[in-house]
Amino acid sequence: MNWEVMSSLTTNEKQVLEKLFQMGSGYVLNFSDRTFAEFFRDELHINIMDAKYNYASGSKANRLRGFWSFMDDTLVGRLIEKLIAYTDTQVLIGRLNKQDFPDDLLSRVKTIAGRLQGKVQPATSTSEDEFIAKEFGKLPIDKLGLDPGVIVILRQRLDEIQICLVAKAPLAVIFHCGSALEGILLGIACMKPKDFNQSALSPKDTSSGKVKPFPQWKLAELINVARDLNLLGEDVKKFSHAMRDFRNYIHPYEQMASGFSPDEHTAKICWQVLQAAITQLSH
Repeated sequence: MNWEVMSSLTTNEKQVLEKLFQMGSGYVLNFSDRTFAEFFRDELHINIMDAKYNYASGSKANRLRGFWSFMDDTLVGRLIEKLIAYTDTQVLIGRLNKQDFPDDLLSRVKTIAGRLQGKVQPATSTSEDEFIAKEFGKLPIDKLGLDPGVIVILRQRLDEIQICLVAKAPLAVIFHCGSALEGILLGIACMKPKDFNQSALSPKDTSSGKVKPFPQWKLAELINVARDLNLLGEDVKKFSHAMRDFRNYIHPYEQMASGFSPDEHTAKICWQVLQAAITQLSH
């Protein structure tokens, strides 16, 4: 690693970042050591627990400080955007408090991320209300190009999702939406193997360095690569992470440990994600 390449973050910008990402006591947001390492691995393909990132005390906050002090602007900007998306998701599913992330502070951090990546203006972000308010007509399932047998199953899933929405069964909605989205993206990946395998965000086996077989990809990885290929919009990517860990909550003890309490609002977000994804992927 070339430690001569450093980001151009100013002292004021670093203080703003530390405030938003709650780094005052050595922590970063609500990450544990495990989830912090997983975040860097899944989102940037970086082992943040490697000795070369052992800055000062080696706490999560210090590792993050070391990362943005010594990495180039583009990579630091990408990291900040991914941390913003993570924060949005954690607020959405009730693991972080919205009042701790005021809009003016969040806007300032988005501006910093945009500057680092050479964007003249920060990308506009769709709010939850705007996303939920979007209306979709008849979903173009047939235009996805998937196997006809899978299309039949997907139509059945969509019917069940709408029944669960009416019945106010949010956890069932989240499971169904996540499962349907993962199946659709897996099918799209199998139709476009070269594109998905050559993406810089394709998950790789740690021992061989080769891209993993598609059935081994996580939902989050399928989403990130589909976005990287411009098959999905940024709004879908942003809100889809609200259900990225949906399988874990099938087990009651996992749900209890996570503190996840699904509600009607979260269910509606997931339903909108699935509808938007189907619409975008069918073009």
